[in-house]
Amino acid sequence: MKRKKLNGILASAITAGMILAGCNATATPEIGAAETTETSVPEEKQESSAAEEEKQETSAPEEKQEEENNETSAPDEKKETSAPKEKPAGGEHEITSESYPVYAMTEPLGMDMKLYFLDGVKDLPYIESEEILFLINDALLGDEASGINFTMEKNGSIITYTRHHNEEKAFDDNIPLTFDFDKDTIDFMDFDLFCKSPGSSTLLDLTAMHVFNDKGEPAVFQKVDRGSYDRYGDSLVLPLGEYGIDMIMQDGLYLVPLQTINDFLITAPSGANLFFNCKNLILTAKASECEDLYYEGETGERSPALQEYGYKELCLMMDYLYGLKEPHEIEHFAQLFHENGFEAMLKSSDPKNADIAIYRTITDYLDDGHSQFGSYSYLTGKNDYKAPKGASEYRWNDHYERYTKAREKFYPDGIPGYEEVGNTAYITFDQFYMESVEGEEYYTTDPKDFSDQDTIGLIMKAHSMITRENSPIKNVVIDLSCNLGGMADTAVFTLGWFLGEASIGMKNTMTGAMCSSTYRCDVNRDRKFDEKDELGDRRLFCLTSPVSFSCGNLVPCIFKESNKVTLLGRTSGGGSCVVEPASSAWGTSFQLSGIKRLSFVMNGAFYDIDRGADPDYAISTPEQYYDRKALTEYINSIY
Repeated sequence: MKRKKLNGILASAITAGMILAGCNATATPEIGAAETTETSVPEEKQESSAAEEEKQETSAPEEKQEEENNETSAPDEKKETSAPKEKPAGGEHEITSESYPVYAMTEPLGMDMKLYFLDGVKDLPYIESEEILFLINDALLGDEASGINFTMEKNGSIITYTRHHNEEKAFDDNIPLTFDFDKDTIDFMDFDLFCKSPGSSTLLDLTAMHVFNDKGEPAVFQKVDRGSYDRYGDSLVLPLGEYGIDMIMQDGLYLVPLQTINDFLITAPSGANLFFNCKNLILTAKASECEDLYYEGETGERSPALQEYGYKELCLMMDYLYGLKEPHEIEHFAQLFHENGFEAMLKSSDPKNADIAIYRTITDYLDDGHSQFGSYSYLTGKNDYKAPKGASEYRWNDHYERYTKAREKFYPDGIPGYEEVGNTAYITFDQFYMESVEGEEYYTTDPKDFSDQDTIGLIMKAHSMITRENSPIKNVVIDLSCNLGGMADTAVFTLGWFLGEASIGMKNTMTGAMCSSTYRCDVNRDRKFDEKDELGDRRLFCLTSPVSFSCGNLVPCIFKESNKVTLLGRTSGGGSCVVEPASSAWGTSFQLSGIKRLSFVMNGAFYDIDRGADPDYAISTPEQYYDRKALTEYINSIY
C-alpha cells in the first residue's frame, strides 16, 4: 500500500457506514410495498473461546461429512467439479501478489493495497502483517491528535499488535492483539479497548457526533461522569484453526485471509466493509452505495478454495458477530446451515446459490428485523430474486401499513413535524435522523430553517416554540407511532430533551463488556447544559405502537423507566441490537443484529429492551392516534 495518512478520509467513510447502519431501519417502505424496512432485535451473550476446552463442541464446518452434505443438497445446486489445487512439495504454497486501487465508497483514494494469492487462486485474497498494521494504525484506529498509535512485533510464529496511548495512565494503553500462526488463533486481550475509537469517552460510546468546535466550545452533547461507567469484557480468542481456516507463514510473509481481517478488525469495531471484486477494494457499509463500481467485477463461479474458505469464514463470523444466537437457540451456524439444507448451497460453485442461502437464512431463521439481505455478490451480478418475508417481518409490515393508512386519513398531505393543538404540542418524526455529524452546524442555522427530517433540528425548533413568551403549551407529545428507528445520536438528544439527562446502557454480546453513558444536551443552543434545555413543569407524553422499533423502541423504554413520561398507545415493537453491516468472502452484502445491545440501567443492572415498553394508557385503534383534537381532550382528561 502506498504509505500515507488516511485517518481523515477513511474515518469519514466509516462514520458514514456507522450512521447508515445506526440502530434502526434505514429505509421507509411505501404502503403496501413488497419490501419492508430494516429494523432490530435482542440479545445474546456469546462467550469467547479459549480454544481447546470446548473444541469438540465448537468445532465447526469442516467436521461435516461429505455424505451428510449430499443428503442436504438443495435441488438446484451445482455440483462441485474440481478440488482445491494441491500445495507444492514440502507443504508450501505458490504465493503471488498484486496491487489494487482503494475507494472510500465511490471516491478513489489515490492509493493501492497489495494483496496476496495462493496457488493461482485469484478470488481469495490474503493480506500481509505489515498491511494489517497500516490498516489499524493509519486508516482505522490510530489517531495522532489523541495520542493513539499501534506497533507491531514479530516473534517466530507470533505477530503482536499493541495499542499505545500517550496520555499518562490511559486505560486503553498497551493493549495487545496476537496472531499465532502455528495455532491459527487471533487473541484479543481486550477487544473493546483495542478497537475503541479515538473520540470515544467511554468503552462502548453511543454517539458519533463531533461535540466540540475549533475553539474547543461544546456543541450539542456533553458527556457527564454521573452514571457513566465501563465494565471490561472477557479476553477473546478466535479459533480459526477449529473452523479449518489457515493463516499462512511462509517466505518471511505472514498472511491472513482478507475477509477475516475485514470481519473482526473493520466490520465489528467500525461498521464498514472492505469489499474486493477482483478489480478494486471498496470501503463502504453496503455494496448498494457504490453499485456501478462494485459490479465492475466479472461474474462467474467461485473457485473451490473460495467455496471452502467462504463457508467456514461465514460460520465463524456469524457465530461471533450475530448478537442474538442465544434467544434464537442457535448453538453454531454450521449446525443451522446443515440442518436446514443451506450447507450444500453455501459450498457450491454457483455464487447465486450461496447468496440465496444467506438470504433465506436471514428471512426464514433470523427474521429479527435488523438482519436484512442487501446485495448479491459481484460474482452473481445484480439479481431480482427476493426471498419471502419471515413471519415477524410480515407481521411488522402489516402493522406499519395499518398505522400509516390511518394517519393518511387525517393528514393526507403528510403529518407536520411540529403541530400545536390547543394546549398540546406534537412532535412527529418517523426516523431518528441527523443531516450531519458536525455538531457546529446546529449553531449556524436559524431554528425555523431546520428540516423536519432532522430530528435534532426539529427538536431545537420545537423547543423554541414551546418555550416562547406567553406560550400556551402545557402538554408535549413525541409521536413515535410510525418511527422505524435510526441514528443513536438523535435518540440520545431526544432523551436528553425530555429527561434532562440521557443515561443509556450498552452491552457487547461477544465480549460481555458493559457501559453506561450519560449525556446532557444543548437544546436552546446557548452552549450551556442547564435547565433551560428542559421543558420545566410541562406534562410529557410519548405515543408508541407495534411499529416503534429499535431507537423508536429504545426511547420509550427509557421514558418508561424514568417515570417522568406517560406512554400512550400500544406496546412498542422491540429491537435492542445495533445493526451492523456484514459481508461474505465472495462479496454478498447484508446486515445483522450486531454485538452491541442497547439497554436501560436500573438499580445498577442492565435490562434488555427487546420486548418493548407497555403503555400507561392504551389506545385501541390506529385512527385514535391521529384524531389529535380528540386525543388532546383525552390527554387533558388524564389530569
